[in-house]
Amino acid sequence: MKKVLSLLSIIVLIALAGCGNPTPQKPGETAQTSAGEKGVKKITIAGNGGVIERTIRDEIAPKFEEETGIKVNYISGLSGEILSKVELQKNAPQIDIAFFVPVDVIRAKEKDLIVPVDESNVPNMKSVDPRFSAMEKAAAPVFGLVIAPGYNTDTFKKKGLKPIESWNDLISPDYEGKTAFSDITNDWGFNTLNGLAISNGGSTDDMEPGLEKAKDLAGYSNTFYKNSTQMMPAIQQGAADVTVMGSYSIGELAVSGVPIKMAVPKEGVPLQAFSAGLVKNTPNSEEALEFMNYLISEKAQALISEKGFYPTVEGMKIAEKYEESIGLKESDKTFKPDFAKFAEIRAEVSDRWAKEVTPELGKKLK
Repeated sequence: MKKVLSLLSIIVLIALAGCGNPTPQKPGETAQTSAGEKGVKKITIAGNGGVIERTIRDEIAPKFEEETGIKVNYISGLSGEILSKVELQKNAPQIDIAFFVPVDVIRAKEKDLIVPVDESNVPNMKSVDPRFSAMEKAAAPVFGLVIAPGYNTDTFKKKGLKPIESWNDLISPDYEGKTAFSDITNDWGFNTLNGLAISNGGSTDDMEPGLEKAKDLAGYSNTFYKNSTQMMPAIQQGAADVTVMGSYSIGELAVSGVPIKMAVPKEGVPLQAFSAGLVKNTPNSEEALEFMNYLISEKAQALISEKGFYPTVEGMKIAEKYEESIGLKESDKTFKPDFAKFAEIRAEVSDRWAKEVTPELGKKLK
């Protein structure tokens, strides 16, 4: 009996060994199944939540996986947070592609955290609209936008208010504190300040006129918002009639039924993009580059356009459903901000905003 049991034990052990886990793979290697078939390749992307995350998770990633077999994992976060995470992981990257706002592309490049991309490793870069190519050889521009004023058309019509024609028109007692402006720590807030500077004889090199005008902006506002998750509900619920935000957010509100329209001030609006950076030393660079190339293909840009972003591929247009609310006409003035200068002065200007502008909140409201 003991011999029988011993023989059975040996058979069981052999069977278990045959069904055990495969040898652990090294970073960047392709996993193998017990049958010797190739396992699933994966890449990890970090980028903004909300509409950008939904666009990649629900629209682009499934189609990319179907065509290539490469799975896409998405981690959501703000651009600055993602930059910090990439820097912390620089010796052992866990993120393959990072989406950054332009200022953080500059910072990532300066910190040597991303690999240059151009037509040699991302062939579709040759088709990128030159207006979005400010980040050339640093990152691939994917989600095009402007940061611009938006206003409730119903409220303006009811009160007989004139449409916004200048960045200075954001400052008015007629809005009765029903505004949704971003704090300087958010890209929307920094571009608002830059717009006010340009409209009052200043520039990115001279923010002084903008800071002075921003005090009036604060005076007629109840608060400065931290991010879009606070600002968009304020517009939806009627707590605010005037705002400055990314064009894609204005478009999203408009198609959801909110009576909002983007204004293009005579001084112009900053044209830019959320850009995809290839993280340095990622073991999955080949797969990551393939996805980046896919992102700026006409096929992917058509999907991105349907979510309210301007296509970054030359010759393509935004989806028709957004034309009325955020469509850019040929006569509309756009410009490329000096993102390197933004990065250089941001800390100092943000400190002054906190000390000089924020304390003025609500002081001019009745």
